[in-house]
Amino acid sequence: MAASTEPCGGQPMGAKKKRRNVPARLERLRGRFERWRRTRKVRGRIPEALWTAAVKLAAEYGTHRTARALRVDYYALKKRIEGTPAVTASEPPGEAVGAAFLELPPPAWAGCGECTLELEDAGGARLRVHLKGFGAPDLAALGRSFWQSES
Repeated sequence: MAASTEPCGGQPMGAKKKRRNVPARLERLRGRFERWRRTRKVRGRIPEALWTAAVKLAAEYGTHRTARALRVDYYALKKRIEGTPAVTASEPPGEAVGAAFLELPPPAWAGCGECTLELEDAGGARLRVHLKGFGAPDLAALGRSFWQSES
């Protein structure tokens, strides 16, 4: 059987893949990552300056695109993005304040629902109640009293 010399798709082994349309800023950062990879110690950590630059570009170009262009782990980049406080247009960079806990009141309709609650224990005791216009604390109290009456 003779080997065919006809191209059948794909690329010859060792050929570099074409780079898709990568923005210039992302391309420059990719160059910085590649220089670091050539000069790093084996299994060395990526310097914080490169991670910071990657997080900034990911905010502009997207996490997947940035991770792919820089050849970094998507989830490692995503974790760093999530750990970075968001900076709004009204706040100058470096002055971002971490979010504080903000308790919101329940909506007015939260206690006006309607449902049927069915409880059954291991012994076969059953409780079925149709509730209308109640609050969640009422449900908790009802369940506690049912389960405690069996003991």
